[in-house]
Amino acid sequence: MCLGIPMRIISIDGERARCEAGGIERDVSLFMLRPDLPSVGDFVLVHVGCAIQTVQPAEARTAWELHDAMRGGR
Repeated sequence: MCLGIPMRIISIDGERARCEAGGIERDVSLFMLRPDLPSVGDFVLVHVGCAIQTVQPAEARTAWELHDAMRGGR
């Protein structure tokens, strides 16, 4: 089983993106999403430093709520 975290893209440099979720920023590879790379503001599902798919904002919010619930809330 893998755990993907939805993150919002805040900047892009080629096939690398700076992404944010919950106040935490990470550099993420967009290589697996070629040839249709996402844009700044889009949400991507991130696993082991790689964006593995784009997701809708509502899907990202639902995933964050589930992650928070599993951790006992914030």
